[in-house]
Amino acid sequence: MSQLPRIAIAGLAIESSTFSPARTEAAAFHPMRGDTLLSSYSFLPEYAADFKPALVGRALPGGVVTAAGFEELTSEIVQLLKQAGPLDGLYFDIHGAMSVEGMDDPEVVLLRRIREVIGTKPLVSTSMDLHGNVSRDLVHLSDLITCYRTAPHVDVVQTRERAVRNLLERLNGDPERARPLKAWVPVPVLLPGEKTSTRMEPAAGLYAQVPVVEAGEGVLDAAIWVGYAWADEPRNQAAVVVTGDDEDAVVAGARSLAEHFWRVREQFEFVAPTGDLNECLDAALASPARPFFISDSGDNPTAGGAGDVTWTLEKVLERTDLAGRTVIYASIPDLEAADAAAAAGVGAHVRLEAGARVDDRHAGPVTLEGVVTAVRHGDRDAEIEVVVKCGAVSVILTRRRKPYHHEHDFTDLGLDPRSADIVFVKIGYLEPELFDMASDWLLALTPGGVDQDLLRLGHQRIERPMYPYDADAPTPDLHPRLIPASNQPLSEVQQ
Repeated sequence: MSQLPRIAIAGLAIESSTFSPARTEAAAFHPMRGDTLLSSYSFLPEYAADFKPALVGRALPGGVVTAAGFEELTSEIVQLLKQAGPLDGLYFDIHGAMSVEGMDDPEVVLLRRIREVIGTKPLVSTSMDLHGNVSRDLVHLSDLITCYRTAPHVDVVQTRERAVRNLLERLNGDPERARPLKAWVPVPVLLPGEKTSTRMEPAAGLYAQVPVVEAGEGVLDAAIWVGYAWADEPRNQAAVVVTGDDEDAVVAGARSLAEHFWRVREQFEFVAPTGDLNECLDAALASPARPFFISDSGDNPTAGGAGDVTWTLEKVLERTDLAGRTVIYASIPDLEAADAAAAAGVGAHVRLEAGARVDDRHAGPVTLEGVVTAVRHGDRDAEIEVVVKCGAVSVILTRRRKPYHHEHDFTDLGLDPRSADIVFVKIGYLEPELFDMASDWLLALTPGGVDQDLLRLGHQRIERPMYPYDADAPTPDLHPRLIPASNQPLSEVQQ
């Protein structure tokens, strides 16, 4: 290529729970454009290319995206790509678990609309979260596709860089071999992320095989997707994709990973001991370990929960045996309550009704009566954060949903989680900082839009048979399907 390859960047990323009553609008994606978008990828200056920023939006996991919100963002992406001019490639930066009103595979809808603008000639390199869903159509429309290899995700930047690096290697290489072979295997397993953490077996051993396959002669990339369990759509399941130039190696690698996944399906267990809420609280009170973390997992906003389910907090505030303890609860979003508490100010005694404005299926608004100990403005997600000390429990009240994954999320509010007895966090598996901070922890199986009890949620539209919904299902067809190149019709998948 005589001049620098022209590569556009675009994508939308969110996990959307179809079991949550919440809805996600366009603004929740905090769309990035222009230089702001380019600067979000620290590795881009290392590569010789003419990068053309379109739009990338990344939303906190939540409810289904509204049709209007999707149309607004998609239309802008398409318009910006039209303005970008002729392209050699596109870096498609997505999560892969977006649900949109009236659509079953919105990432494919978006990529098809992009292809209508940029044509079939440019190569598309897609990077994803391993909790995304990989349909046949998404593999077809992408020339290169990869995903994270760790959960919790500590290789986000490396994955995005790999997608860009692979794209440039192909654009700068033999044009006759620019589009690699793609072997796709759907694996009929659908598990929550809290059972598939790569911190422990069998996921650790399974994902350890990914770089082994990738290192094989004639293989470019290998990837395993766990899938997203909290959406009820036909595409939702695990998957394997291996790309490269040697058909035998690509097919063998894909089959090996898929068969490994299926073989260990019954070995997946929760990343921590579990129990109902009272069991977890009793264990925390009896334990000398401090701080003791408890995950309020059913309403985890970083998996797609509405975040304002009050079921757990209501029961925590009713526990008289917490008197004299130091307890932190993060968090409960309620716009009106947060505004009222912030207006009252630090030191004020308040009585507020909070929560259950979006998801009231399990409990109604909870009464927070206590003293305001902190008010903080300007957070990207929460907008306003207030701490209301209700007896032993310091409740973090926010204007909008916010994940509490870092120590500074607490210390910025004058809270010291390290000296607390019990810390409740709306989360599934603990993110790295919390994991390192916790002397011990338990995963509470609480209700909400991302309930860990998948059978209790009641999926109706996923493909069947599917493990664990059909525990006695026969061994599935794990033959890798060779997916045609993006510039060829997807009329029939080769077996």
